[in-house]
Amino acid sequence: MTSHLRGPHLVHIQLDEKYPVRRKPEVEHERAVAIYDLLEDNYFAPVCESEGPFALHISIEDNRLVFDIKTEQGEDVSKVHLPLKPFQGIVKDYFMVCESYYTAIKKASPSQIEAIDMGRRGLHNEGSELLRERLAGKVEIDFDTARRLFTLLCVLHIRG
Repeated sequence: MTSHLRGPHLVHIQLDEKYPVRRKPEVEHERAVAIYDLLEDNYFAPVCESEGPFALHISIEDNRLVFDIKTEQGEDVSKVHLPLKPFQGIVKDYFMVCESYYTAIKKASPSQIEAIDMGRRGLHNEGSELLRERLAGKVEIDFDTARRLFTLLCVLHIRG
């Protein structure tokens, strides 16, 4: 893992939790790992005067993904709003493949599990690239950061 922490980066990430939801342990684990990995290594460069580091609050409001970006000290940097519609198909397919994957782990052969996992990773990569494209011109992120942020976008989609 190469560290980008010398450049613009995130030091705090918060997901909007105004609707308490019981998530499956697998989902909570993915959420925790994504946040941990993001804070360990990320490249996050909003188009702004500040060089960071940054704090990020991610929420869904009115069918929009909202990135509320602040300085480490809490000063407003920008709010980026992205329509959720372009992500809905990928997220839905990703959830279906994840369910198949978790079911397969319990009773499928290693080759079947591997095939499902390849599909799961492919959809995750597709969602990550879409997120990078949608953020272009607003926030520059690298692919690993996009992957972890896409995981968090998926977690926010779970409403119970």
